[in-house]
Amino acid sequence: MSVPRLVIAAPASNTGKTTVATGLMAAFAGRGLAVSPHKVGPDYIDPGYHALATGRPGRNLDAYMCGTELIAPLFAHGAAGAGLAVVEGVMGLYDGASGQGELASTAQVSKLLRAPVVLVVDASSQSRSVAALVHGFASWDPEVRIGGVILNKVASDRHEALLREALDETGLPVLGALRRAPQVVTPSRHLGLVPVAERQADAVDAVRAMAERVAAGCDLEALLALARSAPALPGAAWEPERASAGGARPVVAVAGGAAFTFAYAEHSELLSAAGAEVVVFDPLRDEKLPAGTAGLVIGGGFPEVYAPELSANEPLRRAVTELARSGAPVAAECAGLLYLARELDGRPMCGVLDASARMSQRLTLGYRQAVAVSDSVLAVAGTRLRGHEFHRTVLEPGAGATPAWGLHQPERRVEGFVQQGVHASYLHTHWAAEPGVARRFVEQCRA
Repeated sequence: MSVPRLVIAAPASNTGKTTVATGLMAAFAGRGLAVSPHKVGPDYIDPGYHALATGRPGRNLDAYMCGTELIAPLFAHGAAGAGLAVVEGVMGLYDGASGQGELASTAQVSKLLRAPVVLVVDASSQSRSVAALVHGFASWDPEVRIGGVILNKVASDRHEALLREALDETGLPVLGALRRAPQVVTPSRHLGLVPVAERQADAVDAVRAMAERVAAGCDLEALLALARSAPALPGAAWEPERASAGGARPVVAVAGGAAFTFAYAEHSELLSAAGAEVVVFDPLRDEKLPAGTAGLVIGGGFPEVYAPELSANEPLRRAVTELARSGAPVAAECAGLLYLARELDGRPMCGVLDASARMSQRLTLGYRQAVAVSDSVLAVAGTRLRGHEFHRTVLEPGAGATPAWGLHQPERRVEGFVQQGVHASYLHTHWAAEPGVARRFVEQCRA
């Protein structure tokens, strides 16, 4: 597969990667180019802005959860038919899974994709030193191809001239220079940026502003030429394994809307390929589950922000409870787990699980190694997966709960719930790493 592509990276977090990556996506899409957006790591929020910028699903490339062997195939699947792919990195260029070397780093993904890297550098408070910084990143790993630099937070024409003069010594071209300016309005809260689904109109304006700023300050033609220098990728694109034709197509209801925005695009594709009819519903607005619902998937998001509205929708809470008590398959991750609990911050939820949830000051964040400790609608006991936790809530389970996972990193503990047809857990997983999860879930729905 040969798709022009760029990886947008930085020496550290908070240097302007998201602004540059999203702005480039929108600027090129505005020129009529089909742009495929990608994000390194488990982030759910940035891909929402990427999708808004390009009109295509934002897709994640996570070498920890999916394995290095799936990165290029997943990329090729998402980038099919595109004229350009832009991959936003995570953290600093060489930062990856804690204690795992380069695993899951932007640098590793760039090598797996044979993609040139554009380094976004916060140039504030430095001039000639920028050359030492860029030289260090460019020479650290000879297999990482840094093709140019975009300078961010440049103070003046004089400052830009000093920076460009210093970088001439590195041999790397300056592909853009963005002036210091009030930050494009992308509000944050306890888990990062506010998702697009919660601020659609404002998000459209923010993405437009990013595109205008990047187009004015960057050499788009040079960036496109760099992207086109990427060699062809060997191997086939990833495709979800399709079930044999025939048989009933059970309806799988998937929670969406502003409260449940965390989802990987491949999950719905895997469910459809396994024979399900995927129907999205909004627990904030819909008082009924989709007609004929045989299974329910409730992913991540921000139920703590919408607890009053979710609690007030009593008809839907009752419908979810009745479905779960009937033994129908229910898969819930993080926000879905909280929604199935008895209460969240004192407000009644569905009461499917004998557990109480509340917000806390402590952030639980990191990759996890997991093994299924009991049979469930998602996996048989002993199935091993890698996942990610990301939440600021605490769950207090009742006595006698059957856990879903045994976690082995960073400490050993059990987590989650398996109860009748319910599998509920804080752990976010990527089903492309274990396609049997989606097939098993749909088979259970059909049964």
